[in-house]
Amino acid sequence: MENSKQEYRLEVTGITKSFGVVSVLKGVNLKVKPGEIHALLGENGAGKSTLIKILSGVHEKDQGQVFLDGKEIQPKNTHEGQLLGINVVYQELSLVNDLSVAENIYLHTLGANKFWMNWKKITQQASELLDSLGFSIDVTSKVRDLSIVQKQVVEIAKALAEETKVLILDEPTTVFDPNDIKKLFTNLIRLKKEGVSIIYISHHLDEIFKIADTITVLRDGVDTGSVAVAETNTDAVIHLMIGRALEDLYPTRNIQIGDVPVLEVKNLSGKRGIVKDVSFSVKAGEVLGIAGLGGSGRTETGKLIFGADKKQSGTIILNGKEINTKSPVDAVGYQIGFVSEDRKEEGVFLPLSIRRNISVTNFDSISSKLGFINIESEYKNILGLIDKLNIKTPHSEIDVKNLSGGNQQKVALAKWLSIDSKVIIIDEPTRGVDVGAKIEIYNLINEVAKKGVAVIVISSDMPEIMGISDRILVMHEGTIYGELPKEKFSEENILRYAIAQPLNKNI
Repeated sequence: MENSKQEYRLEVTGITKSFGVVSVLKGVNLKVKPGEIHALLGENGAGKSTLIKILSGVHEKDQGQVFLDGKEIQPKNTHEGQLLGINVVYQELSLVNDLSVAENIYLHTLGANKFWMNWKKITQQASELLDSLGFSIDVTSKVRDLSIVQKQVVEIAKALAEETKVLILDEPTTVFDPNDIKKLFTNLIRLKKEGVSIIYISHHLDEIFKIADTITVLRDGVDTGSVAVAETNTDAVIHLMIGRALEDLYPTRNIQIGDVPVLEVKNLSGKRGIVKDVSFSVKAGEVLGIAGLGGSGRTETGKLIFGADKKQSGTIILNGKEINTKSPVDAVGYQIGFVSEDRKEEGVFLPLSIRRNISVTNFDSISSKLGFINIESEYKNILGLIDKLNIKTPHSEIDVKNLSGGNQQKVALAKWLSIDSKVIIIDEPTRGVDVGAKIEIYNLINEVAKKGVAVIVISSDMPEIMGISDRILVMHEGTIYGELPKEKFSEENILRYAIAQPLNKNI
C-alpha cells in the first residue's frame, strides 16, 4: 500500500455490506486524493449513505478494507472516526434541539479535559467559526429556534470544529439559496487548498460540475466507475446513475386550470412577525411556485395556511368560504395537505412502518362506519402508492427510519397523496431525491393538479420551480415582492425580485 499512502488520502477496496437478506454494498471501491473534492453520486438506495456510515464508524463493513493515509482503519463508532479525522455532515440533521448553537458545535469536546467549562471561550470560538464561514447566527440561541437553513450551517460548523482529514457532505445544499451555496463553495475551495479531502454527495448535478474534481457513481450497491469531471458531462453521469438516458427532467404540463380560485389568502400575517401582509390566490389544477431567499418567509407562509404556525391577522378562503385553520388538524379537516421541508422532524414518523405513515392521514376512507380499518382497502392504497412513487422497499412494513433519505421524502409525499385534497402545499418536494425519482415526483404533482387540486410548491431550486410551476410568487423579507408569469421565468428575474430589485426591462 506504499503507493496508496503517497497518492491517496482515503482508499476503499472491495467493501461489502448486507442488512439481513438485503445486500446494500457489493465490492465497492473508492479513492480520494488529498485536496480533492470527490463527488459520490447515485440514485436513492444505491448505497451512498451506507458507505459513508462505514467510513465514519456508524456501521461495520462485512468485507473489504479502508485505508487512511496508507494505514488500514476500522472505526467502531463515530467517535473513533472523528479521532481519525473523518467528519460527516449528514443529510438528516443530528443536532440537540435543547442546547445552544455553541454547545452543539463543540459538543464533542465539552467536559473532555476540564471539570469547569469556559463558556465565554466556547461562545467566542463558535461565533468566530460561523463568522469565518460567512454566516451570522446567534450562538447563544437554542437550536430549536433556528430555521432549517441555520441548522444546516450549524451542522457544517460542527464538523469543521474538529481537525479534519476527510470531510463528507451529504446533500449539504438542499435548503440553501444561491447566496448560501456560494458561501459554502468558497469554504470548500479554501479547505481543498488546505489539503482536506472532501467527499461531496448531491443530486444537484450542476453543483457537481461547479465544485468537484472527480466523480464516482454507485448503482444498486456497485461502483460503476470513476471519472474526472473535466472529461465527462451531465448526460454521461446520468446514464451511469440510472442505466438509461434522461430525456426531459420536467414533464410537459397540459392541464386545464380552473377559472376561479380554490384558495385565497388575504393580508396574512403571522404572530412571529416573519410573514407580513401576504395575499395571493391559486386555482384548481394550477401549480403555484413560491420562491425567495432563505428567511424570506416562504415556509412560514405555508405553515400559517396549514395551521402549524399561529396567524396574527388575515383571511384564508377555501372555495369561496372563509376558514380558520388554528391547527394542522383543522387544515386536514378542510382537505388541505402539507409536505414539510424537514421530513425528519415534521414529515414522517421514523419509528413507524411505511404503511402506518401513509395511512395516518387517510383513516376515514379506509375505515368502516363503526371505525374498523378495512385491511384490504388499506393495503390496496398503500401498495399502489409504493408502486407509483417507486419507493424502494422489500415490503410496506419496513420502518421509515430504515429507508434512504429520498425514499423517506417519497413516503412524506405519499401520506398526502393518499387523501382527496383540495389544496396541497409541498415544501422542497425533491430535497435529497435523485434525478430519476424527481421525474416520478414531478409526474405525480401533475397528476394531482389534473384532478383539480390547487398545488403550492415552495422550492429553493430555481430550475425546479421554473420547470414545474404555472406561475411564481417571489418573497422578500416576509412579503410577496413580485409575481412572474410563465413567459417571464428566468433565474435573473427570480433573483431580482428576491433581493427587492425591479426587473430588467430588456428581458
